[in-house]
Amino acid sequence: MLRHASRTTATGTATRSAATSPATATRSAAATVIAIATAVALTLTAAPVASAAPDAGARGASVQQQSQANLRTDPNGRYTAEEIRRFLVSFYGKHGPSAWKREHQVSAELKKKAAETPDYDLLLCAQNTPRDISVGKVTTAQSARVGWATITTYWSGNRKEHFTAYVDLDATRPIELLDVACST
Repeated sequence: MLRHASRTTATGTATRSAATSPATATRSAAATVIAIATAVALTLTAAPVASAAPDAGARGASVQQQSQANLRTDPNGRYTAEEIRRFLVSFYGKHGPSAWKREHQVSAELKKKAAETPDYDLLLCAQNTPRDISVGKVTTAQSARVGWATITTYWSGNRKEHFTAYVDLDATRPIELLDVACST
């Protein structure tokens, strides 16, 4: 069954409820955020629509479903390798994480650990900013409840350094960098 909701509908409903009294303004803002998030989640988890073209058939729909399943959180509530890879590529960017990402997308334990090394950027396993960064293949270990990838930093003089970045698989919480293991 195809489920669909639109942001316009969700936002309009929350806005109408806010107009009833000023006391509900804060609740209404929260309701709007929840409604939009729900609409986006429903859209992302909606079953794919099979093409009406005669040559598309069940095989085409099956491939589409399989492709979408590989990009979504798995049925057991864990982030997939593809989701983790997208997160790490976005998190590290070309030259390292921004201040916002360091504040909002890093676990509390790792932030504490990084604060203990003020002259060393623990999230990059370096003292300076690299010329470029690449993310390797992601591995997930369901039993360990983590996913990880090798991060490669590129420096002047064709020098490369590698370290491992770990991400929690629990998709009931926002995705975040869990830990970093610097190479020695």
